[in-house]
Amino acid sequence: MAKTVMVVDDSASLRQVVAIALRGAGYEVLEACDGKDALSKLSGQKIHLIISDVNMPNMDGITFVRELKKNPAYKFTPVIMLTTESQEQKKKEGQAAGARAWVVKPFQPAQMLSAVSKLIMP
Repeated sequence: MAKTVMVVDDSASLRQVVAIALRGAGYEVLEACDGKDALSKLSGQKIHLIISDVNMPNMDGITFVRELKKNPAYKFTPVIMLTTESQEQKKKEGQAAGARAWVVKPFQPAQMLSAVSKLIMP
């Protein structure tokens, strides 16, 4: 069975690029346009990994990760932050919220897929 990855980003074109790379590597992909949208789509189904932007309207990525980790079904779901933010303070906030990896845009799909494969348990 394919592993499911949720991609959360307010940029439709970026979600599309990430989704194409993930689907090409054999993953199922769910998409959300911001943190609130992502939380509304989490209905208890198994999500193996979440890739989230940091700067989004309605609910930013770090707040989303904090909210996600409060849900027992997703407490241990690994999160990769995919963002233009490279400041150490933001990275620390993301890690404190529960993010496991930080990929800075622009990124190479191979770099992101490598991070994904390290975090998704076989």
